[in-house]
Amino acid sequence: SGIASEESKPSTQLSPLLFDLTSLQRDANARFGFPARMTLSLAQALYERHKVLTYPRTDSRALPEDYVATVKKTLEALGASRGFATFARHILKQGWVRPNKRVFDNTRISDHFAIIPTLQAPKHLNEAEHKLYDMVVRRFLAVFYPAAEYLQTTRITRVGEHHFKTEGKVLQNPGWLAVYGRAVGEDNENLAAIAKDEKVGVHEVSAHASQTKPPARYTEATLLSAMEGAGKLLEDDELRAAMEAKGLGTPATRAAIIEGLIYEGYLHREGRELVPTSKAFSLLFALHVMSIPELASPELTGEWEHKLKLIELRKFTREEFMQHISQLVTNVVAIIKTGDIPDTAFATVSAPCPKCGGVVQENYRKFQCQKCDFSLWKVVSGREWSPDEVAELITKRFIGPLTGFRSKQGRPFAAGLRLTDDLRLEFDFGQGSAAGKGEEAPDFSAQEALGACPKCGARVFEHGVTYTCEKAVGATRTCDFRSGRMILQQPVEREQMKKLLATGRTDLLDGFVSKKGRRFKAFLVKTPDGKVGFEFQPRAVKDKPEEQKAVKKKRRAA
Repeated sequence: SGIASEESKPSTQLSPLLFDLTSLQRDANARFGFPARMTLSLAQALYERHKVLTYPRTDSRALPEDYVATVKKTLEALGASRGFATFARHILKQGWVRPNKRVFDNTRISDHFAIIPTLQAPKHLNEAEHKLYDMVVRRFLAVFYPAAEYLQTTRITRVGEHHFKTEGKVLQNPGWLAVYGRAVGEDNENLAAIAKDEKVGVHEVSAHASQTKPPARYTEATLLSAMEGAGKLLEDDELRAAMEAKGLGTPATRAAIIEGLIYEGYLHREGRELVPTSKAFSLLFALHVMSIPELASPELTGEWEHKLKLIELRKFTREEFMQHISQLVTNVVAIIKTGDIPDTAFATVSAPCPKCGGVVQENYRKFQCQKCDFSLWKVVSGREWSPDEVAELITKRFIGPLTGFRSKQGRPFAAGLRLTDDLRLEFDFGQGSAAGKGEEAPDFSAQEALGACPKCGARVFEHGVTYTCEKAVGATRTCDFRSGRMILQQPVEREQMKKLLATGRTDLLDGFVSKKGRRFKAFLVKTPDGKVGFEFQPRAVKDKPEEQKAVKKKRRAA
């Protein structure tokens, strides 16, 4: 048994600041998946064509100190609108618009102030424009509301020498959260009520094994944040201070920088994630071995920003600054023109050349035999080989299935790769060749069967990139059962296929990726016609009668 005690104290949460362009792009990407370029285009249209927002290409998140009267007029205009009237009128009635350095501050304004709505009422907005306008207006209303108020409870349960901490939070006054539809009692993290120093019993103790996860890939929202705060990565105090207010790029250019990297093939979009390509890794590798690291570091930008600051203080001249840039460009071009990447920077493949037995050496673009003309491109359909994968392909004449390939339309796919008798590289999608063309049946004698075929009852074996019925290969075929060892980028291990054939379904697998790039979880199941399909977990249905809570399992072909 143990003793539980707790302490409760009030806490507050202020509304976020008004939008500048970067924070607007970041939130629109996180909430709606809008690319940064799209958000800029929408904001520009709302400013130029519809005239319902102020100038969007701004890095300021405050308003001029003499803008109090203008804000009141804007709220009066919103008070006549259908969606925001209640909040706008309430702000004016409570007198919440008053000089406040968090909102009105000349020192935090550069050429333009924060993005806010104008006096113009919106008309004929499309869906995307309406979503962005709604975001800006709600943020504008929220900054004038008081802070949200919570009661935060920390409970400590002492069991012997062990202390267990439990936290709960209850919304007592929504404040600015009311603008976003939150009310008292919603989404509370309630704890069961206890008496002071109440004795509690230990009913169950369980340990959960887990693994650390790598950092999540950048989305446009998180990349914009990283670009904005790039100065934090610098060790030099002067350079960090110079970049503190700037970051990489400007609010108006960051979207173009990201789109430029995508257009040039250094990044590609996978759902909302931005994934570096083999071209990006090759460039960074080349810069490293050629000793030009400054081109891939925010330090160079920090140095330039520092010198521009010195020019502003009349401690450095424009001529000196331009001379420095000219010298840097000259040096970099000279290194690239004359500097070869040394052979020691590349790997040697452990398997001999399949054509002549010579040594296969990696270079910048290929894996090339040093004696004959045999070679393999380092990048195949957007995926870069590793030397170990090349060695396996040369030795076994097959490797896979492998993930990371991309079609000409930019869609990810998985496949095996086969080295043909004439040493050409071919994709193997596990479809096999047509029956009756003299194909020799594979020898499965060294393999353990995975189970019985769901279509004909014969044995199922691993064959290339598929799990295949023994009667679905060879010249004479009487069955067509095949299932991929990789389905929608989810590896299907032998043990899972055994379980599927024996029990009718696998464990819950969480690595599937849809054609739209979205990850999902599913069971693989045997369907009534002997194929392999998906079965999804039932979704919990809230606040419905008990008889309506059963959710039918969805199935579709895998």
